[in-house]
This record gives sequence, C-alpha cells and structure tokens, in this order.
Amino acid sequence: MSEDTFYQQAQRGLPGLLVAWLTHGRGDSERLAVLLADTARVASLGQPSSNPDGAMLERWANDGGAPLWAPKAALFLLMQMPARPLPGDSDAACAWAYCWMRMREHASPDAALIALPEHLRQPLAWPIDAAWQDLTHQRLV
Repeated sequence: MSEDTFYQQAQRGLPGLLVAWLTHGRGDSERLAVLLADTARVASLGQPSSNPDGAMLERWANDGGAPLWAPKAALFLLMQMPARPLPGDSDAACAWAYCWMRMREHASPDAALIALPEHLRQPLAWPIDAAWQDLTHQRLV
C-alpha cells in the first residue's frame, strides 16, 4: 500500500477545519456559516455567491465538499482566536498548511512559517514544506 501524498492528507483534513470552526466559533451553525462567508469576502479568501446555511456548513464539516474559500476562512478565523486552536492530527495539519499557502503569497516556505502566529509554527513546521512543494510543483489533477 502506498503512502498518502500531502495533497491526499490535506484534502482529508479540510472538513476538520470546518469542524474546528463549529467547535470554537461563537454562535449556532447558522451564524457561523454567515460569518464564514462574510470573512471570505472581506479577507479576499474567495467570493461565495451566497451565504451557506447552517445545515450546509454542518454537511461540509461532516462529509466534505466545501468550496476552498470555506476552510480558508475557517483557518483565518481560528488563527485569531484567543483559545489558540491547533490541528488535531497529521491530516488536519496538512489541511491547515494547504490553506495557509493558498491564503496569501509567500516568498518561501520559511517566510510562510514565520508569517504564522507563533503558536502554530511548531505544529505546522513539517507540513508547510510539503505545502510549498505541492503549490510550487503545480500538481496535475
């Protein structure tokens, strides 16, 4: 059995970003869905055509299939929380790094790591390098 690639791990971990947002965010899933879409628009993380409802957010968190703006916005919000949430496993760490590399341009993997909030630098140190390779090698899918 072959070892998972970074991309496969990141894709498996993306719904976990939404689970973390539902867990750590303040409010019910309806409110958190609107905050997620508004954050994506304001922070230039994507342009949702409409706001998802709470049921859609919960479905994305459980089953996947969310547009990339949703986990990127969740990461953006989670990184700013005083509770300092962390990725829970290697798939989640890959997803956090994947989204981070796609949120803003970074000159190098070291620059991307330094730009992270301090509490995330150690947990994301190894997947940032893999995310950089994934981004710069423009995988064909």
